[in-house]
Amino acid sequence: MLNAVRRRLPLGVRADASELLDSGRLSLPEVEANLADLERLNRLPGGTAASMRGIGHLVAPSNGARILDVGTGRGDMPLAFASRGWDVVAVDANPVVLVVARRRLGGHGIDVVGADARALPFEDGAFDVAHASLLLHHLDPAAAVAALRELCRVARRGIVINDLRRGWLPLAASAASVALLGRSRVTRTDGLASARRAYTLDELDGLLAEAGLGRRWRSSAWMPRVVTAASA
Repeated sequence: MLNAVRRRLPLGVRADASELLDSGRLSLPEVEANLADLERLNRLPGGTAASMRGIGHLVAPSNGARILDVGTGRGDMPLAFASRGWDVVAVDANPVVLVVARRRLGGHGIDVVGADARALPFEDGAFDVAHASLLLHHLDPAAAVAALRELCRVARRGIVINDLRRGWLPLAASAASVALLGRSRVTRTDGLASARRAYTLDELDGLLAEAGLGRRWRSSAWMPRVVTAASA
């Protein structure tokens, strides 16, 4: 049976699959439900806390750092970052996601900007760290390299990437997490697609190198989600 599953879901090559969240056809309630699920998943190991550790490897704990969060989703990570005393700006390219994020973050003094990760409307070095969670696997390699270069351009200290890694263990863990915490049909569909679209850690390191970045720190490589801090 396992061999049959492997034939149906080969993981040696990154899947060229689409996700419902990227389709542009979801209603606001559907997007809200999906983002609420992702917020719950961000509370698991490898989520928000791991991203904060990654940022901490690039800035001093006492530093009131300026952080850019790209692909912000519902805005739960910017809220966590702000609780550390960091000055945060949130970015997303999806217009429906922006509605949710602005509603969530508007009363917390966190600016929410609509922009593509490959063309950020900020000056060079405008932030200390640029962070992206569960964004990179949505991009093909050329677009991913372009986004990494752009994140690096606007960040003085470096970038932090939090994403799934492709492999059988991450796929199984993603399936279990989505089954337990995913209440939305979008989450249940996109969760497995995301695991198949993710990059392996070797592939991620190759993308970083092509973007002119070197790895400075990485969370446990055995986790389904891995955080990588990198700088030029």
